[in-house]
Amino acid sequence: MEKIEKYNIEYEKPKVTLLQESGLGVAEISARTCYDSFENSENECVKNAMIDMDRDAINSIENSELLSNLAWVHHHHSIIEHATLSFLIEGTSRGVLQEHARHRLQAISVRSTRYTMSSLINAFVASITLGIETQESFEFFLEKLLNLNLFVVVDKEYLTIEIRAIYDKLLFQYKRNPNFLVDAVAKSSLPFVEKYQGNAEELFNALESGKKKRNVGDGFKHIVSDNWKVDMVVTFNIRSLKNYFDLRDSGAAWFQIQWLAKEMKRVTPIKYLKLISKEYKNLS
Repeated sequence: MEKIEKYNIEYEKPKVTLLQESGLGVAEISARTCYDSFENSENECVKNAMIDMDRDAINSIENSELLSNLAWVHHHHSIIEHATLSFLIEGTSRGVLQEHARHRLQAISVRSTRYTMSSLINAFVASITLGIETQESFEFFLEKLLNLNLFVVVDKEYLTIEIRAIYDKLLFQYKRNPNFLVDAVAKSSLPFVEKYQGNAEELFNALESGKKKRNVGDGFKHIVSDNWKVDMVVTFNIRSLKNYFDLRDSGAAWFQIQWLAKEMKRVTPIKYLKLISKEYKNLS
């Protein structure tokens, strides 16, 4: 991940991979269906679509004069909803996820918190074997979390404050909940807690090697902040993607979602950008 400093704090920027693209063909077929104008297409596969449907050729077209005309002259954008792109986003923040969710016309699948935070819980369980609320216990927890690369902010001074807050929240739960270990650790791994009592490193390694507590429940979800790193897959139709880029690839947007929008635009093929982004519309 690329690192960048802003407001004197070091952040990691997200990585974006284009997973799939539907092509422009279906969007042009849709437009031609509306106007019954197949014979006017510059793409032979579209022109002959109602006689000899070559789906591979249709899905491979690179340009459509009709789509460009509808998008930029008539602003008839409903047609381009038939073209979609799917992106894998790695290493953005829960804060960006909250912003992303405001763009309603998208399919979004996000890395679950409660199913994927077992290493953090294991680090805490191992740390308290060194003594509750001791500096040694917190230092162990801090070291483990820094090595797990769980946050978008990577400035150590800032993370020490954030990880301290997570530790204190877990400690609060541990004191209040008599079933904390049962909730936090897989049943088959519970014997490790007694076996490695007083040896945090060996306990942590044993918990990590054992069966993971896949669903740690809702009780642990609130311990993390908007700085928590998430991965997600999003699928946009390109009309919605246009709206996303217009709003988020903008100086008015929050800087973290600007980073994401710019990375998404960078991996978006030109043939789609020519229909939704003014800076690309006149490219040949």
